[in-house]
Amino acid sequence: MWHWLSAPEYQAARFAVTHLIALTYLIGFICFLRQFRGLLGERGLTPVARFVARVPFRQAPSVFHFRSSDRWLAGVAWTGVAASVLAQFADFAPVWGWVLVWALLWVLYSSIVNVGQVWYGFGWESLLLEAGFLAIFLGPAHVAPPAPVLWLLCWLLFRVEFGAGLIKLRGDPCWRDLTALHYHHETQPMPGPLSRWFHWLPRPLHKAEVLANHGTQLVVPFLLFAPQPVATVAAAIIVVTQLWLMLSGNFAWLNFLTITLAFAAVSGPPAALPDPPGWFAVLVLAVTALFVVLAYWPVRNMLGRGQVMNRSFNRLHLGNTYGAFGSITRVRYEVVVLGASDQAGPWREYGFKGKPGDPARRPPQVAPYHLRLDWLMWFVAINPSYGRTWLPRFMTALLRGEAPVLALLRHNPFPDEPPKLVRADLYRYRFATRADRRETGHHWTRSRVSDLIPPRSLDDLEGLAD
Repeated sequence: MWHWLSAPEYQAARFAVTHLIALTYLIGFICFLRQFRGLLGERGLTPVARFVARVPFRQAPSVFHFRSSDRWLAGVAWTGVAASVLAQFADFAPVWGWVLVWALLWVLYSSIVNVGQVWYGFGWESLLLEAGFLAIFLGPAHVAPPAPVLWLLCWLLFRVEFGAGLIKLRGDPCWRDLTALHYHHETQPMPGPLSRWFHWLPRPLHKAEVLANHGTQLVVPFLLFAPQPVATVAAAIIVVTQLWLMLSGNFAWLNFLTITLAFAAVSGPPAALPDPPGWFAVLVLAVTALFVVLAYWPVRNMLGRGQVMNRSFNRLHLGNTYGAFGSITRVRYEVVVLGASDQAGPWREYGFKGKPGDPARRPPQVAPYHLRLDWLMWFVAINPSYGRTWLPRFMTALLRGEAPVLALLRHNPFPDEPPKLVRADLYRYRFATRADRRETGHHWTRSRVSDLIPPRSLDDLEGLAD
């Protein structure tokens, strides 16, 4: 009866998509487990308990409205880790078991995102939730994949790519004159080990990269819906482009998950599989109808003149709009945080795990892991208002020597006793030229620009941090 709903030639595609989404969930829960105490815990920079006390459940649906202790947060994280591993083996489960495992993953991660505040305001959070929600309705390996869900995954990929292409074309003129990559590799939020090499590529090659990016994001997404093998070729082009981006910088799991979605358009030999059960087919059709309705908002956003990036139009993070780097910063500024025992110094620098600090340190490979504090420090360097809800609390935590916050850092220069004073300076960073590298061995050159936060004691900051 439901044979028309089945797409057995996409069995391998389903396998790749679901297992890679489960892996992305695992990374997301591990990120939360390792960072929540310093960011969202009882002694964190923006505690979940304070958030749920002022924001009702209907505005931020989350299991943390019931409890928000560190033990409860850790329990949710470990449950998510276990469910992510279980999802790798859910192909052997009955259809209802598959639905329960994947629905649990979605509920738990959406609970985190909805109370994650500024730390979870990134587009790849909603992207994981939307992809993870659709995975609920792909079904296990012993039934044929439902074609409508595969179309919805391609539609999600279309929004990711086409939305990003449009925002670039409409936004910063450097995308239109093909000069964006003269700056981007140096000024992106978190450069990687090869970013300096990419930055110093010849300028004509940079322009060719931008032109290829426009083609991949503005033309290729339409081919995802073309007959085979065109759709598979389109998916391959997107995969190659995303691999290139993964080599050139650290963008959490954005590129990894985009590659995952591309597999939904790749067909293969049809497998001899039974059609899904009737109740599951009805669910698939209901979800398809839901997404047809939800498509109104992202389509209106993409076609409208005031296009915005990475916007969720509902509390469930479904039917979102996406996009990245509609504007490119030309100059890289970094916040350098220092402490001292007294005004005379010596002033010692705190080290962050991912963001540039010590000029001699090569930018590390972080993605698909996500260092949330490091990313927010990049935004603070652009505009200090990005840190208004948490930066005073961060500086206070350094003065108090609070272990949960210090665990977010790579290097604490005061391991025995906290400093009496802290300050934050603004520096300009540039990638070292070949001559600079030969002379100093450094990957960056930097020069101090100004104070961001002048020297402050615990008494100065305690009122601001409360």
